[in-house]
Amino acid sequence: MTTYRVGRLVTPDDVLENAWIQVVDEDIVALGRRSDGMPADGKRPEELGDVTVVPGFVDIHTHGGGGSTYSTTDPEEARKVAAFHAKHGTTTTMASLVTSPLDDLVSQTACLADLVADGVIAGVHLEGPFLSEARCGAHEPSLLRPPVKEDVAKVLSDVVRMVTIAPELENGLDAIRQVVDAGAVAALGHTDATYEQMIAGADAGATVATHLFNGMRPFHHRDPGPVGAAINDDRLLLEVINDGLHLDPQVVRVALAAAGVSRIALITDAMEATGMPEGRYKLGNLEVDVKDGLVTLAHGTHSIAGSTLTMDVAYANAVKSGVSLVDASRMASTTPAQTFGWYDVGAIETGKRADLVLLDAEYAVQKVMRAGSWLD
Repeated sequence: MTTYRVGRLVTPDDVLENAWIQVVDEDIVALGRRSDGMPADGKRPEELGDVTVVPGFVDIHTHGGGGSTYSTTDPEEARKVAAFHAKHGTTTTMASLVTSPLDDLVSQTACLADLVADGVIAGVHLEGPFLSEARCGAHEPSLLRPPVKEDVAKVLSDVVRMVTIAPELENGLDAIRQVVDAGAVAALGHTDATYEQMIAGADAGATVATHLFNGMRPFHHRDPGPVGAAINDDRLLLEVINDGLHLDPQVVRVALAAAGVSRIALITDAMEATGMPEGRYKLGNLEVDVKDGLVTLAHGTHSIAGSTLTMDVAYANAVKSGVSLVDASRMASTTPAQTFGWYDVGAIETGKRADLVLLDAEYAVQKVMRAGSWLD
């Protein structure tokens, strides 16, 4: 048992000033304000200084980082991605795979299964190949395909937790039902759907909108399309890439005002160039260029292609734009965890896993604890 004294502790409902938190093995067992008294555990409390402690971040959409990618059949490369993002506060992560041939996706998913079993990652997200060619972004158009039953069944497995599908595709709604029936989350994205087609996707069981605004037909006041449907439909969690590049900060404010903090999950959509020098990299089968933090396709449309964002920066951007610490923690941790039924993480509460991120006055990461142990 260890008791830590900290400057402030961000819980689901409040910010506790001059706080303490007690950890036993992997779990949080008690917390509170020092003014209300501290439990005696027979040891001197450890002083962590004037830091803000927030719950470990939960990133449900990331492709890579630190020069490595999840689209691999090398488990050590995948472990490097998870380790890189953990240093930035992401203690629970989903490994997102870009569009590839079906056999490659099966092989990559099998590679990642051991990491799921070891608790390194929380599952696999298939972002493709069942996407709209009109809104494919950084997904190889020649590899996209309609979601016929046999193909969907081929790429599903016990570790696949989410599949992004464009609902307007032939067999799209049936595929959404197939994914949900298999116990995974169906997400709507990379879509040219009408408002009605997007709602039909939610009716079929989809519960996530993949990176809202990005990879979907733009909102128009006479044609609200997938953006308007996603914001209006309370059944959908809205992924937001809060890097200031994918979305103008004022657009993020619009989404918050329209949908509410409890329906938004901050994500990175990070790729292997995250944390690396500028230059040319690969995202799946496509080459991309990285300059000034922006990732774009190297040839043709120069569309935005993933990001170099980390969750600590996404969190800091939210707070610096006026979002409260409580609400930022909800978007970065609690809401995505609850959406996927990961109820042992995502918040600083007694009984939950001790996943803690220590932030300085500028909200930069100072230290990270995962499952009760400090990361190097």
